[in-house]
Amino acid sequence: MHFLKSISENVKPAQLQFQKKSKTKRLVIAALFASIAEVLQSAGGFLPGIGYFISPFSTAPILFCSMLSVPLGGVTYLLTILLLLILVPSELIVFPFTTGLLGLGIGAGFYFFKKRMTVIGCGTISLAAGILILLYGIKFPVLGPAVSSSFSVLASGGILLFSFIYAWIWVELGLFIFNRLKRFIIRS
Repeated sequence: MHFLKSISENVKPAQLQFQKKSKTKRLVIAALFASIAEVLQSAGGFLPGIGYFISPFSTAPILFCSMLSVPLGGVTYLLTILLLLILVPSELIVFPFTTGLLGLGIGAGFYFFKKRMTVIGCGTISLAAGILILLYGIKFPVLGPAVSSSFSVLASGGILLFSFIYAWIWVELGLFIFNRLKRFIIRS
């Protein structure tokens, strides 16, 4: 079954090669990923309309950096938050709880687990938790007026289902792009 297939053979060799790099090179790669994530996330503010279709791709740099090293992925995540705080504070509430947290969760799943389903589960839990905290904890209408900030089992189930599908898409997309980029990341 597709969900039970092992995916570690794609990622583990790249992780081992990445750990052999000097700390300086790893930090430079993390900073590069953070700046790319910040530019992609802020596209919604700078390019109204089309930018909102670009900003979900800010998950990718956090995901790739976390796939190679979870601590460095965390540094990339925090650095992106700081860049957003300085450059585009309006995007600061969404990134740490949704796109950034999803990238960090899936990347950690790739780093620690071998099966596709557990990686998708990590992404699902991180994204659903972020959305639920924003919606019910902070009372920020992240889903717009369609979903009330009063707790609802139906809305929470819908968020969980959406998070599963979205995380699954990102796992497959992340593997596809990572296999294309790993030669560049490892060689540099």
